[in-house]
Amino acid sequence: MLNTVILMGRLTADPELRTTPNGTAVTSFRIAVDRHSSDKQTDFIDITAWRGTAELVCRYFAKGRMIALQGRIQTRSYEDKQGNKRTAFEVVAESVSFCGDKSGRNAGGEPARTGEQDWTQQAFDEADDLPFP
Repeated sequence: MLNTVILMGRLTADPELRTTPNGTAVTSFRIAVDRHSSDKQTDFIDITAWRGTAELVCRYFAKGRMIALQGRIQTRSYEDKQGNKRTAFEVVAESVSFCGDKSGRNAGGEPARTGEQDWTQQAFDEADDLPFP
């Protein structure tokens, strides 16, 4: 059996790093993935990243930033507030990659994230040593 998914899309919000009670880093975020169809549809997909991948996402990615990721689809069952059984589907990211140019600008030409330090350039400077473009 094979359970692998590859996605590329834009983050819909800034990811936030959390830790489990035993200290494991985790983040959950959503990406908007455009469909290649004549009616310009977009899918919003929930992503979870753990440990070092979660830390990387929270450090270098922000709302509007393009991300490529490889992972696996996972399902969870839960009960809603009315006691109904529900199933949630999410992608567990196993690896992430930077997309776009090294300027850290999004499609509108605006900086991917504003702040006191130029974290985007620092991220790409550090990423030059990584095995992906």
